[in-house]
Amino acid sequence: MGSGVQHALEQLKTTGVRITPQRHAILTYLMEAMNHPTADDIYKALEPKFPSMSVATVYNNLKMFMEAGMVRELTYGDNSSRFDANVSDHYHVICQQCGKIEDFSYPALHDVEHRAEQATGFKINGLRMELYGVCKCCGENAE
Repeated sequence: MGSGVQHALEQLKTTGVRITPQRHAILTYLMEAMNHPTADDIYKALEPKFPSMSVATVYNNLKMFMEAGMVRELTYGDNSSRFDANVSDHYHVICQQCGKIEDFSYPALHDVEHRAEQATGFKINGLRMELYGVCKCCGENAE
């Protein structure tokens, strides 16, 4: 298990959240899944281990993680919220055909936030950038 998960759980404890085995599993799954899973994906993956867990449990825990600032909800056109445990600055590249989302980092974009602050006097808290295209798999299938 990566140290990222441990660190995240320590952080939660300081906010007074009880770390149940289910929460541990949800967070671990989220941090290790690079595909920005939906609550349903998470439920299906963990259900064999936690037969008593419901989709609602997954949702409630995701909400709690979001309130703690550890998970981001990504809402895109297909109406299914996806969840991302990577809250560092990064951007998303989205396939318009299969909906796959990949992370992409580009430090120069910090500059954009800084310029925006200077130009508008706003205090910028974050930037959400989405790039749309066709992923390699879909591109190869089209040929």
